[in-house]
Formats: sequence, structure tokens, C-alpha cells
Amino acid sequence: MTSQFDPEQAAQFVLNVGHSGWLGMQYRASGEDWAELTLPWREDLIGESERPVLASGPIVSLMDMASGLAIWTRMGTFQAIATLDLRVDYQRPARERHDVIGRAECYRLTRSAAFVRGVAHDGDPDDPVAHTAGVFMALPGVSRDGK
Repeated sequence: MTSQFDPEQAAQFVLNVGHSGWLGMQYRASGEDWAELTLPWREDLIGESERPVLASGPIVSLMDMASGLAIWTRMGTFQAIATLDLRVDYQRPARERHDVIGRAECYRLTRSAAFVRGVAHDGDPDDPVAHTAGVFMALPGVSRDGK
């Protein structure tokens, strides 16, 4: 990564490997303290064979990754972080055969923790699939550019 933090470049790096890569998450957009990703609908990610909706597990992964990207965006640097707590309050199932969009906002950043809230939806943020709230921490021994 260059000295100028690029959220889209960071997303491409983390979304193309491991679990995120297998899930097929895609970068959508980001701002000063938020990030938005998409989890495309796939038949192998459904929870029940008789209902073609994305399962809850991949949605949790989507929101965890969107939260991490929101934190990196707010910090202006890419560093290792760990999820301490991620609460997901499901409002309803996703619509059949619809992608799910996850938007997370890092609303508070301290020396030891980052606080994030978010929403997962399938096209209308005012009709969410889930709301999330999480707490994350930087992994020890990894600098935040001297902060």
C-alpha cells in the first residue's frame, strides 16, 4: 500500500483472499468514516433449500468486513484489527435471490478501540435486513502510523 490510504485498494486486497474471497464480496463505496460492500446472491449461500435467500452467516461476515474497512478508512491506514464484539439484530430475511449490501460507519475511534454501527439491506436501507453494532481493537505490536 502507498502512504496515501486508498479504501478501494485495501478492499480489493482483503476481499480477494480467504473467506471474503470465497464469499465473493465486492467493494461499493466509502467515505471519511464509512464503507459499503455487496454480498452477491449465490445458491450455495442460502440457508434453507426451500427459500432462496442468503443465510445469516455470510451476512455476519459481510458486516464484519464492512466494519473493518470503515475503521481503516477512518484511521487512514491499513492495519491488523480484531473483532471484540459484533452484535447483529436481524429485522427480516433478505428477499429471495437478492444481493445484500452492508454499510458500516466507524463513529468513534480511541487509542484502544473502534466503535462501529451498520445496516445490511437488499436494496432499501430504510427496510433493513439487519442492524449491527461492534467493537474492534488494533492487534498489539502493529503501529497506527504513530498515533
